[in-house]
Amino acid sequence: MELHILRYFLEAAKELNITRTAAKFHVAQPAMSKQLGKLERELGRKLYVREQHGIRLTPDGILFRKRAQEIVDLEEKTLAEFAQDDTQIISGTVYIGAGETAGVRRIGRVLREIRAEYPGINYRMISGDYEDVAEKLGKGLIDFGLFVGKVSLKDYDCLILPESDRWGAIVRVDDVLADREFVSPSDLRGRELLFSHQACTQGEFSEWLGFRADTLNITGTHNLAYNAAVMVREGLGILITIDGIISTGNESGLRFIPLMPEIRAGLVLAWKKDAILSKAAQKFRQQFTASFTEA
Repeated sequence: MELHILRYFLEAAKELNITRTAAKFHVAQPAMSKQLGKLERELGRKLYVREQHGIRLTPDGILFRKRAQEIVDLEEKTLAEFAQDDTQIISGTVYIGAGETAGVRRIGRVLREIRAEYPGINYRMISGDYEDVAEKLGKGLIDFGLFVGKVSLKDYDCLILPESDRWGAIVRVDDVLADREFVSPSDLRGRELLFSHQACTQGEFSEWLGFRADTLNITGTHNLAYNAAVMVREGLGILITIDGIISTGNESGLRFIPLMPEIRAGLVLAWKKDAILSKAAQKFRQQFTASFTEA
């Protein structure tokens, strides 16, 4: 597979129009169609079908779009790593994946300190749940992953952060629970609940509930708590999430109520065992370790 053809396909998958894609790359439309047809023959799969005003991806096309993006991202990350010179000036990009957590603040503080000394070091933050971040870390698409809660770390080296996230419920201010000081397991029975994908699969909540989490009335799941909070405002249920990532101020119309007994989720920064990190990534790991070792 040629990388420039993968880029053609990715742009066509975004535009859903070959003519516009050809114009963007300054390639004639027939030549663009020929290149994409070559890609389909190489794969032995139909990636898209033509429609009246553009194209539509097939299921194989949707899968290949994900794989093609990973290949292009890895190429860009590799080129960035080898673009560093051999001088004492450290530069480059640190790739970090993270779920929604207040622990990202520590990453921000460390990056600010590093850039004050090494302005040539940049960063790329990629948000996602545990599965998203672990997949990218395993494939070498990111250098570090910041994980929340109970996760398997057998394939990683890691640093356990001193902070932890407190779990609770976000409700509308007119909800019957809004005046409570805490939410107990019995308060959630029969209520419509919104959970993150990770919270649904981890055992922490079953331990807290005293019964299986899948017996709850979970009406929606999400990757991003912000979007789920919008659903709460629209009266679609109670959001179970961690403190500090959703605004619950006076103008928000929402309130955060901690769970009781309290649940705290630990935070872990992980990287692949025996990973060969770039100079920029090594500097980040060194500074990140010092940030809480000293504290």
